[in-house]
Amino acid sequence: MVQSSKRQLLQGAAAVGAAAFAPSLFAQAKPVRVGYAIARTGPWTGGAQVSQEPNYLLWAEQQNAAGGLSVGGTRRPIELISSDDRSDIETCVRSYEKLMGSDKVDLVLPPWGSNANFAVAPLANRFQYPFLAPTALSRRLAEMKLPYFFLLLQQPKPMCEALVDMLKANGVKSIAVIYVDDLFGLENFAALKVALQGTGIQMVEDKSYPGGVKDLSPVLRSMKDKNPDAFVGFTYPPDTILASKQSKEVGFNPKFFYASVGTAFQLYKNVMTPAGAEGVLGMGSWNSKSSPAAKAYFDAHTKKFAGKEPDRWASGACWAGLEILTAGVAKAGLDRKALRDYIAGTTHKTIIGDIKFTGSENTATPGTVSQWQNGEFEVVWPQKLATAKLNPSKPVWK
Repeated sequence: MVQSSKRQLLQGAAAVGAAAFAPSLFAQAKPVRVGYAIARTGPWTGGAQVSQEPNYLLWAEQQNAAGGLSVGGTRRPIELISSDDRSDIETCVRSYEKLMGSDKVDLVLPPWGSNANFAVAPLANRFQYPFLAPTALSRRLAEMKLPYFFLLLQQPKPMCEALVDMLKANGVKSIAVIYVDDLFGLENFAALKVALQGTGIQMVEDKSYPGGVKDLSPVLRSMKDKNPDAFVGFTYPPDTILASKQSKEVGFNPKFFYASVGTAFQLYKNVMTPAGAEGVLGMGSWNSKSSPAAKAYFDAHTKKFAGKEPDRWASGACWAGLEILTAGVAKAGLDRKALRDYIAGTTHKTIIGDIKFTGSENTATPGTVSQWQNGEFEVVWPQKLATAKLNPSKPVWK
């Protein structure tokens, strides 16, 4: 049974101030109903509650504080209609079917993760709702050629090419790899193998593991025995932390240690400690140094959520998607076809730089690699986007 929707008319103190400035206008304006389902319980919660839902809440609050979302030039308050998808694909799909089919909300925001987006994308396309997904990494999603679905993150090919380019440029000759046995892990591992071709870098061991794994120490010990120059993990947040902790425990400390989802989280630095995280690489594309707009967003997020920082990868993509949606509604209104055409046909200026879609894929944002240095997740590759210089030799775990 799908949980009943949680309806929120986010006004808050700042929004009340905006309403006081033009009380009759704000009170009479019809709300823009924005629906989404997101993980608040279950294994997806860690990612969803760092990279996505806080951004949805901050966006609605900021728009309402400004008098509401501009809909073709008319300000209207945002009403969020949301529910817990319980980290369950079936619940997620049924929630969106209700939002788009019977509730007929004005706009939808996406769920968390490649698997959930893979399940919901065809539904959004059928109902013709523009869908700007900030946490989906999947070549298969791009190949589905759904005109209403847009992937904000850099996809496996450019991300793995950037990683391999960095490793090759720094003399890496051998690599060991683990990957979660699902769409995300399998696609990234496949892209990595292609990127490694012709580089002279040897993959000395590779190992898949099931979602929810509790112990990676046997494979990490095996990899330690092979003494690779680099370790790569296509991992989710709990696995990223597990692999890091157990690598420390078994003394596995290659020159390059790269783990993917969750490395960019404040939680990673907190759990591992800044000294323990030092030199660890992962999927990241921005931080508060990237641009003045990125710093303004970072500061607003951290202030609203009492010191809880956005992550340095997908949070930026999520906010960029909300920027694109805001500009699109201001330009095209709530006509979903016109909004879709605006999104598809425009080069968008965002906090993470230009975004331009070729089909479903963001082809303007290059693949990137980031690294923990002195308590900040710095962009280190490619050099033209770097916020700090790469440290090519990870310190011993602390």
